[in-house]
Amino acid sequence: MEKNRKKRVVVLTGAGISQESGIKTFRDMDGLWENFDVMEVASPQGWAKNKEMVLKFYNERRLQCGQTKPNLGHLALADLEKDFEICIITQNVDDLHEKAGSTQIMHIHGLLNQVRSTFDPTLVYDWAYDKPLNIGDKCEKGSQLRPHIVWFGESVPLIQNAAVLASEADIFAVIGTSMAVYPAAGLIDYVGNDIPKFIIDPNIPDIKKYKNLHKIAEKASIGVPQFAEILRKEYL
Repeated sequence: MEKNRKKRVVVLTGAGISQESGIKTFRDMDGLWENFDVMEVASPQGWAKNKEMVLKFYNERRLQCGQTKPNLGHLALADLEKDFEICIITQNVDDLHEKAGSTQIMHIHGLLNQVRSTFDPTLVYDWAYDKPLNIGDKCEKGSQLRPHIVWFGESVPLIQNAAVLASEADIFAVIGTSMAVYPAAGLIDYVGNDIPKFIIDPNIPDIKKYKNLHKIAEKASIGVPQFAEILRKEYL
């Protein structure tokens, strides 16, 4: 490692860290939204079947997201940038990491406050929290806009970038995820055996095969500050 270079801590975050800020997860909804299966509002098939319902679902989620604030877990990660290079790979579609002050964030599943063209996926636009996205809202090329979200059944365009980042970690952490959603759950496989790995979640997933694994069985608002304390004590 270069002398004086900050150690790179790569952090994978999941729904658990945002849940403490009031962001509902699909599990909170019991897989249902207004008695509809979430697959009907979070899949290409659902979009093709009923665009208005899909837009209503994400309009509600976007509005809720705009009203939430980062919790102690988000804030502790942002504060760690004083002493480490913190690179966050998040499965979450909210911007709570940004609100907390983190500066290097990769949203592999997209963002609620962005929309994109259905004709050209490279055309992505910022969208206000309280602005509904409706049928008839079009991109500059004239096609309907859709939520900038990776739906079930769609590829994850940034997963290779995330895998490279995981492979370059000096320290790797997983916060608030069951490690059951792929391909994100496979990112830990790109981390070297000799690299310290931390799992922070009230329900530690069964991942015994990994070496140098440290477990903090706490919710993010408690576990991440503990993690930060360990990093500063043992790895500075």
